[in-house]
Amino acid sequence: MPDSPPRRLLVAITGATGAVYGVRLVQQLAATPGIETHLIVSDAAVLTLHQELGMQRREVEALAHVVHKNRDVGASIASGSFQSDGMVIAPCSMKTLASVALGLSDNLIARAADVVLKERRRLVLMVRETPFNLAHLRNMTAVTEMGGVIFPPLPSFYHKPESIDAMVDHTVARVMDLFGVMHTLAPRWAGMKPGSGLKDA
Repeated sequence: MPDSPPRRLLVAITGATGAVYGVRLVQQLAATPGIETHLIVSDAAVLTLHQELGMQRREVEALAHVVHKNRDVGASIASGSFQSDGMVIAPCSMKTLASVALGLSDNLIARAADVVLKERRRLVLMVRETPFNLAHLRNMTAVTEMGGVIFPPLPSFYHKPESIDAMVDHTVARVMDLFGVMHTLAPRWAGMKPGSGLKDA
């Protein structure tokens, strides 16, 4: 029997703060057997990667199996005939959110996201901005109504993270869960410990 084809996941990194989420996600997917990662890095993301992580574009692109240029709207992933399990935009800027919400398809990231939505595949937007204005909220509502998942990378503390890396890994783990990708990035919730001090309301 021939080997099963790999599962394909699209990852885009845009210029919002939080480039570490996209990088960590690509790192984990690259280390996961049976996953083929297709990566798009926007020009604004290049600036954020350098500012926040001290990384160059080529270092990040080397982590992926396939790299696409954001200006290449004729790339394979711009077509619904390209088979994938879906797409994550990590982080997702408000500009990119707006482009997706309005169906602009003005670059490859927005076009690939539009394709994922129209083909009824999973689209996860790790939107990064605070506070939100009404345009942001309406765009998030529009994407949700189209079937997308709005996933602000908000840290949790119930697992008592001891570092920023632990908080990032926990968030990335939740995103991987949305695609059914196995991982050991973060512990799973096992319920409140006895003697936590909580009383009945």
